[in-house]
Formats: sequence, C-alpha cells, structure tokens
Amino acid sequence: MISDFLSVLVDYAWGLPLVVLLMGGGFVLLGYSRFLPLTGMKRAFALVGGQFHHEGEARADGQISHFQALMNALAATIGLGNIAGVAVAISQGGPGAVFWMWVAAQIGMNTKFFECTLSVMYCGRD
Repeated sequence: MISDFLSVLVDYAWGLPLVVLLMGGGFVLLGYSRFLPLTGMKRAFALVGGQFHHEGEARADGQISHFQALMNALAATIGLGNIAGVAVAISQGGPGAVFWMWVAAQIGMNTKFFECTLSVMYCGRD
C-alpha cells in the first residue's frame, strides 16, 4: 500500500514537474541577473586565462590560480557520472540530444552561477 503510493509519487515528482521547476528556475535566475552569465563570458575567459594576475605579486601559501580554482570547481560539480551520462544520451537519443544538452547546460549554468555567488557571500573563515 505505502510502496504503491510512493511509487506513484516518485513517478510524478521525477516527471514533468521537476523539469518545469528546474528550467523555470533557471530562466527566472537568468532574468534576475540580467543575463550576466552569458554577457560576462568574455571577462570570464580573460580571468581564467590569467589576464588579471599581477606579475610582481608573490603567491601566498595556500593560494591557487584562477584556472586551478575553475578546474577544482568543475571536478567537484561534473564528476564521472555525467561523462558517462552524456555518452549514453548520445547513443540513445542521437545527435539531437547534444543540442538539448547544450540548452539545458546554458540554463543550468545560471543556477550554478547563483549557487557559487551565494557560497562566496556567506562563507565563513575557519
């Protein structure tokens, strides 16, 4: 009885409502930020490329470069499962799946942007 109810609930929750919630949330955050994750892409590439690094400054113990910070964040976010998931999606959905993965990634990028912004705003020192 309970397992039947939970099965119906899980099927409903992991269906269209979740897609609408995630995509809708991404669009709301995109509008709220005035398309900052998309319009700031040029500055982001310059920052990761080391354009804003001051040559005369010595790096303190424990400091990492902008590129190292990006790679660390990507490694923590993406993981091995997403790499295998892309391969399965392409094999099952064909080349059209790549387009929809790009669309979903652009919308998800806004959510990740706000996640990182809030984590920096409210981080504490140990």
